[in-house]
Amino acid sequence: MADSTEGDPNQGQPNLSVLTQYVKDQSFENPEAPRSLGPRRTAPSINIGINVSANPLDAEDFEVELRLEGKATDGDQVLFVAELLYAGIFRIANVPKENLAPLLMIECPRLLFPFARQILADMTRNGGFPPLLIDPVDFTALYRQRLMEFSQNQPTGRPS
Repeated sequence: MADSTEGDPNQGQPNLSVLTQYVKDQSFENPEAPRSLGPRRTAPSINIGINVSANPLDAEDFEVELRLEGKATDGDQVLFVAELLYAGIFRIANVPKENLAPLLMIECPRLLFPFARQILADMTRNGGFPPLLIDPVDFTALYRQRLMEFSQNQPTGRPS
């Protein structure tokens, strides 16, 4: 009897599957409502923060978290603070170890981002503000920036 995997064209092929995705934590603060909802003479200042982290669950499954934060201010007045931690469980098989980190930190958040972006936009709209639509994110550049920061913070290990 032949092995059922023999001749399988996908055997050994790299594979990335999204098993599930979900809101892990969500927060919206509108501390000055209803005064913050009135007309404005100038556009508010909006600061956006984006962070990605990944945690192994077992040999092939990983949880990837995408954190989006938006804060709108008008001078000293905080108009809103929106925070979202959106995550997904990804199964990654037959990927060389050296390619795992870029896959987890670039491709996985790229798949999560459109959903997280929509949730954040809905949160701000439901809070009485125009939807906060975050521009597409270059996760490759974000990953490279984090690698540079990490390498600069590591001791060189060379004797003096």
